[in-house]
Amino acid sequence: MNPKRALVVGGNSAIAQALIQKLLTDQELDDVHVFSRHPSATKCDDQRLHWHCGDYSSDSLAAWADSLAEHTGAISRVFIFNGVLHDDAGQPEKRLEDINADTLLSRLHSNTVTPMLAIRALLPVLRGPQPCVVAVLSARIGSIGDNQLGGWYSYRASKAALNMLLKTASIEFARCAKNLKLLSFHPGTTDSPLSAPFQRRVPDGKLFTPQFVAERLLDLCSALPHDGQLSYIDWQGKAIDW
Repeated sequence: MNPKRALVVGGNSAIAQALIQKLLTDQELDDVHVFSRHPSATKCDDQRLHWHCGDYSSDSLAAWADSLAEHTGAISRVFIFNGVLHDDAGQPEKRLEDINADTLLSRLHSNTVTPMLAIRALLPVLRGPQPCVVAVLSARIGSIGDNQLGGWYSYRASKAALNMLLKTASIEFARCAKNLKLLSFHPGTTDSPLSAPFQRRVPDGKLFTPQFVAERLLDLCSALPHDGQLSYIDWQGKAIDW
């Protein structure tokens, strides 16, 4: 049997950490390669885990992709978890007056540009006969049709832009990388630092553990048809309005 590998980009997010642990329980998986800005936040002695640190520049992502090409084994799963909702620079905008050019550009870079740079860098090592799902963390809030509340300007815009770029990539992949299936995934509200300031508004039973979200994501990746289309779905597998 040919070796199989999985890739994780943005390895220190709460969902990514849970997903890495889930992946390592799969004895049919030979290697898990992770890219992150910092070393792993949790200790793991599993020899199948390979951690690569970089700054998410085009050069650092390309260097990682080159190192992956030196390993044997087909890549069957790619998970991209990069994203920022709030940081020291500011909270999500409630009003138009809250928009700041630097914050808007920063959100677009973290939530939109970085995932696409990762996909661009990895494409040469993903093409091939092995079916591969590329799952990217998006959000329902990126849906234009679902936007009934307003607010959160930069986060909404960055996720909507991400979905458009992924849709465009799926059309290209249908021509030149037919083994790839793209997934834009809404995890629901997950108990993580990203959602921490907003959890008091979450209805009972709707604040999910990272472990639950990771398990749902893995199940959905296994069930998706390789149809050359971008799937924009939530943790239940339900399609989200664009």
